Amino acid sequence: MNLESPKVTVQKSAQELFDLLTDVRNFEKLMPDNIAKFEVIGEDAFIFGLKGMPEIKLKMKEKTAPNKIVLGAASDKLPFTLVSNIESVSAAESAVQLQFEGEFNPMMAMMIKGPISKFIETLATNMTKL
Repeated sequence: MNLESPKVTVQKSAQELFDLLTDVRNFEKLMPDNIAKFEVIGEDAFIFGLKGMPEIKLKMKEKTAPNKIVLGAASDKLPFTLVSNIESVSAAESAVQLQFEGEFNPMMAMMIKGPISKFIETLATNMTKL
């Protein structure tokens, strides 16, 4: 299952945005209002939980400055990645788009497609708050 957020323009350079997104503590500011838990569990990992959903542990898998950050599920039960693609628009502006890729059975994919789409859209929209 592949999902994409809308492309969002942020008033920060690509490098600034990259630096903010490689600090996992900043993801708390991106979370939707219905967050039930957010906990940093290391330099490159955090756990979050949304109301009515199981907790998910994300770990930094790859960083390519200043254009790409890959977060992946730390558990093999729900294998997925969340990729931040950052494009430089100008010296003080960049565009970011999130891509979610996961391998789920058709039943699971049908159940989580809506909530995950809304979630990555909220993350992208909240990038302007960083």
